Amino acid sequence: MNGKWFKLFKKQGKVAKQAHFGFPENSYEREMGKEGFFGPVTHFYHRHKHTGWSNFEGDNRPRAFDANDINAAHTTPWDAAVLLKNNSVKIRFYEISESMDHLVRNADGDDLLFFHQGTADLYCDFGQMTIKEGDYVMLPKGTMWRLEVDNPCQVLMIEATNGHYTSPDKGLLGPNAIVDTAVYRVPEINDEFKAQYSEENTTVVVKRLQKLSRIDYPFNPLDAMGWQGDLMPIALNWRDISPVMSHKYHVPPSAHTTFLGNRFVVCTFVPRLFETHPEALKVPFYHNNDDYDEVLFYHSGNFFSRDNIHPGMITLHPTGFTHGPHPKAMNSAFEQKNQMTEEVAVMIDTRDPLEVCGPAEQVEWADYVNSWKE
Repeated sequence: MNGKWFKLFKKQGKVAKQAHFGFPENSYEREMGKEGFFGPVTHFYHRHKHTGWSNFEGDNRPRAFDANDINAAHTTPWDAAVLLKNNSVKIRFYEISESMDHLVRNADGDDLLFFHQGTADLYCDFGQMTIKEGDYVMLPKGTMWRLEVDNPCQVLMIEATNGHYTSPDKGLLGPNAIVDTAVYRVPEINDEFKAQYSEENTTVVVKRLQKLSRIDYPFNPLDAMGWQGDLMPIALNWRDISPVMSHKYHVPPSAHTTFLGNRFVVCTFVPRLFETHPEALKVPFYHNNDDYDEVLFYHSGNFFSRDNIHPGMITLHPTGFTHGPHPKAMNSAFEQKNQMTEEVAVMIDTRDPLEVCGPAEQVEWADYVNSWKE
């Protein structure tokens, strides 16, 4: 049986003319919606900030983790501990300082690598590709690959467990908006790739059902002479993303979706102009995103809606409570000193609750929940 949302619109009391614009005097807006900004929505206008709690107990709280404190060099991505997970996604933080001496293959799902630091050459079934800081690399399930490291790399790994990555529907914006397919890079069968053909013994470590198997070859299986098709790894640097902007309306995070997974999305926040209309909200709005857990990885810049957050940190805002800007950020809710935001961050919104794993708890900033207190 297929259902439809109830289609009616009602008002009570003092409200704004439209969402995120021209609030009633001395009020704070809070959004409550369905399906992560895609479903029915109501905007409340409150006398107090609903992040202004005096006490917060229990596991379902805002949490923050500092990946900089993991301090573990890994020889293979499967050595990197899972920090957050559910049945659809697994999030790791992979650090590598020396080139890989073997190949890896994920038989559990597609991998999305975001290079937080470092430069490397990726070698895979499809050829060679140079990777730099700020690159996403999407590797289809079953791809064999390895990294030759130029500078030590820190990589946010987002596994689409038992699933695939697809491109978001850009609707009225058209095919060239946000990410034009012309900027995607793909591996090439070039001189660098051909130079690594060899008859030397090569090992492939395969991950399947989170267990590892080893396959040994008397040659290097990265020996393709050519390929054709529409399935391939792709690379995208955040600098090639053209963000959606409005001078009057604070655009929700869903408009910044870069990759779609199975029951989760990956969004990218990149520098953009602030809203310019004097009555327009210029910070993220308080909201109850009660159908999705929200993860943010902070890559670089000044995170204008957060306080005491630095690059390399990860925050988790599970469903069930109002979240939004820190008190200090709300002082600039309608007037910003700079013309543009300066932050670069990766957001992962998951339709199913995330489990916080032990390695994440070891690098947790336990006092994060108190950072909203006035």
